Amino acid sequence: MLTASPLALLRNATLADGSQVDVVLADGLVTAVVPTGQAAPSDAQLDLTGYLLLPAVADPHAHLDKARSWTAIQPPMGDLISAIGAWRSYSDVMTEDDVAARARAQALAMLALGTTAVRTHVDIRLGDDPTLNVRALVRVREELGSLMDLELVALAGPDTTDRAVDMALDLGVDLVGGAPHLALDPLADMTRLLSIAERRGVGVDLHVDESLDGPVTLDAYARAVRGWSQNVSAGHCCRLGTLETAERVRIIAEVVASDVGIIANPITNLYLQGWQHDTSTPRGLVPARELLDAGARFAAGADNVRDPFNPLGRSDGLETAMLLVVAGHLTTAEAYAAVSTGARDVMRLPAAGPVVGARADLLAVRGVDLAEVVACAPADRMVLRAGRLVARTTTQLELAAPVPTSQTSSATLQEA
Repeated sequence: MLTASPLALLRNATLADGSQVDVVLADGLVTAVVPTGQAAPSDAQLDLTGYLLLPAVADPHAHLDKARSWTAIQPPMGDLISAIGAWRSYSDVMTEDDVAARARAQALAMLALGTTAVRTHVDIRLGDDPTLNVRALVRVREELGSLMDLELVALAGPDTTDRAVDMALDLGVDLVGGAPHLALDPLADMTRLLSIAERRGVGVDLHVDESLDGPVTLDAYARAVRGWSQNVSAGHCCRLGTLETAERVRIIAEVVASDVGIIANPITNLYLQGWQHDTSTPRGLVPARELLDAGARFAAGADNVRDPFNPLGRSDGLETAMLLVVAGHLTTAEAYAAVSTGARDVMRLPAAGPVVGARADLLAVRGVDLAEVVACAPADRMVLRAGRLVARTTTQLELAAPVPTSQTSSATLQEA
């Protein structure tokens, strides 16, 4: 068991630009980054020889209350609507302890792989106990507070009452969320949720336009929050990627003008979208390149992990980054930024990374460069949160010694 005591020095680290450095830490911050060998030795140091040192992962869109429920539910594979139906049926038999146990296991799995901050949506339930999931996640947030930052978003469906959302906020939920595109009147439901957030003085993170050909509400959302001081973001936004170019450009301009953070969720939307298309199946993904080029705040999350909305997922920001490269055509550096520094920006967390003045939330991964790390997702990792080592994974590889082909053939003939 790690003691998680503060570190003062990281020696012999390789940065993403290839430079070899020592990183000096104090009070949870990076205070100096100097060429290897130039920092004074410390009793509280960590040798990172052979490791790439990166900003820690931050996940801006998770569903910890749903995570790891696939095996228990055994849902049919399918699109968003079938996943919602399977989840709601299971919700009727869930307990608070069940939700907490799965959420805790998922959060710790993410931490072990390098995620030190998570924004998780949490369902506001229907029926007599709308805050069961909320209470479970508030409990987990308190339990894990010394290890990672957990931010909670009240996920209010179109049939969720305003009172239930207020109850969740009273319990300590941080932001108002929902999925207005699923409502019969999407704009009316969006206006309702924004009114609650404005009245309570909290930020908003909505699921927006999570379809290939459904309603378009992102532009109205951006206009409605223009001038807000509270943080505002939009997750999914798949519909934006299917619009004609001129309409996409117009809506992205609205997003940038209102400083709405956009959160892509590649693994879940690649799974959920396109089931109805037998030929040239379209993919559910935001136009990441256009958003970055326009100057939008942009991030990406793992979203659902092993639940009715996505049967797979490794709980690893490097997996999300890889999908942004192969499906979203971002560079490797852009993709990793989306799951680290860009995610922290969208979440409005303090900047983190191996940079002077930044918070010492760091991920050290065994590897020589960023391309290798994202491609191979090496298991050997060390995770720092505010300058303390909170997770370490080491592996051991054993291979049989190679035998020349000629010797192998001779031995086979002799045996024959």
